[in-house]
Amino acid sequence: MFLVVALGNPGAEYQRNRHNVGFMVGEELRLRNGWPAFRTRFQGLFGDGQMAGERVAVLLPLTFMNRSGQAAAEAARYHRVSPESILAVHDDAELPFGEVRLKEGGGLGGHNGLRSMEERLGTRGYWRARVGVGRPTSSRISLADFVLSDFSEPREEVLLLVGAAADAVEAWVRAGGSDSAESAASGRPRGADAVPPADAAPDGD
Repeated sequence: MFLVVALGNPGAEYQRNRHNVGFMVGEELRLRNGWPAFRTRFQGLFGDGQMAGERVAVLLPLTFMNRSGQAAAEAARYHRVSPESILAVHDDAELPFGEVRLKEGGGLGGHNGLRSMEERLGTRGYWRARVGVGRPTSSRISLADFVLSDFSEPREEVLLLVGAAADAVEAWVRAGGSDSAESAASGRPRGADAVPPADAAPDGD
């Protein structure tokens, strides 16, 4: 079994933020694989089913970004998923907008969601799908404010980015969790503009 942890912040005010692109990818994966609506479990929104011929679970932590590891570790323990079978989907300001890269382990890049996952999983040896959101073009805008703002790029380009990231996740699953799976965007994704109800209250299961 593979566990995909799609990172973001709960609440309507964050839904379209760059920092929430992980949530957008998680919802796209659910829609394109025909899964039912996410349910509240493991301190987040959770769904599982078949993806690329494998059993996969997708978790959107509702703990806020800097405590994402709590939800991820709880789901991993319950389903007995080892770190090398976990993939975190997250925004990456070090990559230009539109780029998606897969990476196993490595640094945290100042990302609080990844830091929390390392703390709770006890290792950096999990996989990451780095979704490029770019950097601010003005020195007057801090990086924190930039990632917590909505995408300014055309909606169509954001949809393509979300679709490319979902493609990469599916290719990773298909390859059995391998960095040879990195893929590029392949046209307009289905349903990527549907944002999950991330302000739902988890049931603590």
